[in-house]
Amino acid sequence: MKMLLSCSACLLLLLLSCLSEPAASRTLHLDSCSVSVHTHELRKYYSDIRSNAISGDDEIEIKLLDRSLMKNVQEGQTCCFLRLVLRFYVERVFTNYASSEPQHQRCSSALANAFVSIRRNIHKCHCHCGEETQRTIDSVHAEFIKLQVNKAAQKAVGELDTVLEWMEALGPKTQTK
Repeated sequence: MKMLLSCSACLLLLLLSCLSEPAASRTLHLDSCSVSVHTHELRKYYSDIRSNAISGDDEIEIKLLDRSLMKNVQEGQTCCFLRLVLRFYVERVFTNYASSEPQHQRCSSALANAFVSIRRNIHKCHCHCGEETQRTIDSVHAEFIKLQVNKAAQKAVGELDTVLEWMEALGPKTQTK
């Protein structure tokens, strides 16, 4: 009887794995370059830590990365802007984000690793940064350092939704295996 149940469970798992769709990725169009990003994975990791990051943010009057910043990225500066945003998250945010729950730490580490990987791919693009783009990112850093570092990191993690939405809008959805 146990053997029959075990075989049935294995067959069910095999069937489900065959029916599941391939991992979704997007090809982000960054000026004269393109980069493939698994936005579904980023969303999954982020959804696991989002409520914790937002609930701990008591600096609601301050915004680090709002939609208007991303909406106003100058033509030809998308690659640079994304590279600098990823750098900000990898070097300032994820290194200072702390959660008491191990699951949240694993998810933030996975997000950080994914951002490092995307940065590595963007590095091949040879993005050129204009003064206005650099000033925009400098203003984000200036707001970040106004807050206590752990609070600032928590706020930035809570605002990742805005970054992910912007990234998803950079290109059409494609399917990869």
